[in-house]
Amino acid sequence: MALFVIASCQLMVVLDITIVNIALPHIQTALDFSTTSLAWVVNAYTLTFGGLLLLGGRTGDILGRRRVFMFGVLLFVLASLLGGLAQNAGQLLGARALQGVGGAIASPTALALISTTFREGPERNRAFGVFAAVSAGGGAIGLLMGGILVEWLNWRWVLFVNVPIGLLIVLATPRWIRESERHPGRFDVAGALTSTVGMVLLVYGFIRAAQEGWRDALTLASFAAAVVVLTGFVLIERRSRQPITPLHMFADRNRAGTYGIMLCLAAAIFGMFFFLTLFVQNVLGFSPLEAGLAFLPVSAVIAFGAGLASRFLPVYGPKPFMVLGALLAAAGLSWLTLTDVHSTYAGSVLGPMLVFSLGMGMEFVSLTLMALSNVPTPETGAASGTLNATQQVGGSLGLSILVTMYGTASTNEAGKQIPLFLKQAPPAERLRFERTGQLPKPWSDEILTAGVSSAFIMAAIFAAVAALIALIVIQVRPSDLERLKGGTGPGPV
Repeated sequence: MALFVIASCQLMVVLDITIVNIALPHIQTALDFSTTSLAWVVNAYTLTFGGLLLLGGRTGDILGRRRVFMFGVLLFVLASLLGGLAQNAGQLLGARALQGVGGAIASPTALALISTTFREGPERNRAFGVFAAVSAGGGAIGLLMGGILVEWLNWRWVLFVNVPIGLLIVLATPRWIRESERHPGRFDVAGALTSTVGMVLLVYGFIRAAQEGWRDALTLASFAAAVVVLTGFVLIERRSRQPITPLHMFADRNRAGTYGIMLCLAAAIFGMFFFLTLFVQNVLGFSPLEAGLAFLPVSAVIAFGAGLASRFLPVYGPKPFMVLGALLAAAGLSWLTLTDVHSTYAGSVLGPMLVFSLGMGMEFVSLTLMALSNVPTPETGAASGTLNATQQVGGSLGLSILVTMYGTASTNEAGKQIPLFLKQAPPAERLRFERTGQLPKPWSDEILTAGVSSAFIMAAIFAAVAALIALIVIQVRPSDLERLKGGTGPGPV
């Protein structure tokens, strides 16, 4: 039951990243968003979520993880209620940012609670397997739930649905989860501020680049400011007696390699969900509910891959699953580059999606275990917060890079399709194009497909880099295998 409560919270937090994607056209109409500003419905959540995860993890270490966990869930519930009641764009964006704050507090403490609730060995391996499956599969479940809620109710329910779930989690937590030991310390306020502001600036710079181009003055200013602030963060952490992110954690090659792998794979999985959602709805013509159902196999295969990895980790160690998982993800994404306007779901989407999902299931459980291996108990919150922050920042940064690739390729394809359209289209359609600037089908499908294929090439490169890091950097020692089997082995120092 403790694992069920913890996993339910993680599922709620993770699926909220994607559940609103299918509802975006309805939100745009209801609250008068422009096409450009609509992207901030997603970005307002991911920016605050990724930016504050480190602070959330450290808060649980100092104040007690169960207490902080419950506060984060309650804040998430309140923000979801306010978002569902929003009457204009500003109210919704404010609520989405507050949701990110609640998620940043709840998510890293949830992961740290697994370390303090379950004994090291097979029991903790299984718990991490469930947590990893939920973290990796939550995006697909969010797309399905979003499709159901939008089609059967309305867009507000993609936010309202969190209220009863969150309240049940809060009510169940005191009964099934014990409070962790509180570790005396002080909040590293300067480190928290510089890490949060620096990551927000970096993510905003990439998002801005995708929308306005790499030569935009505000884009360049954001990158420059991010470099300055994050450099200041490193200097502060090096001098702090109780840093929010103990930099000595990065001295462990396995943990540093794990963060690098997560950064690359998060970019790949965010891109897979984003661009396949566009493809199945705009090119294949799926309804919101059909699009959600199309992603349902992803969750099942991710859960299978996570279960497979957690079962054999004590025998083979995490490295084989980290390498194989990343290679499978790269293979699936490479297969998706072959999609075109004549592709079908069964023939061109389902197969590569399942290959990708199997690899990600293996990866997430292995990465989670490796990130928290040999971490002293007082620092498990910081370690889990860093892993989650890497995932969210990697996803946001990677998606922005992929969107830029998509924009370049689709612009080039538009240069080929527009003359063909003007040559073949009747006068009425040409007049509509001059007025709206939007090409009708099948020309628009050709442009979108060209952009999506280009984005998948870059996503496959991200996954291949992750495999290379796993192969070269990760080292599993006999003592690590002993702990995975439930033996003592050398503990953290």
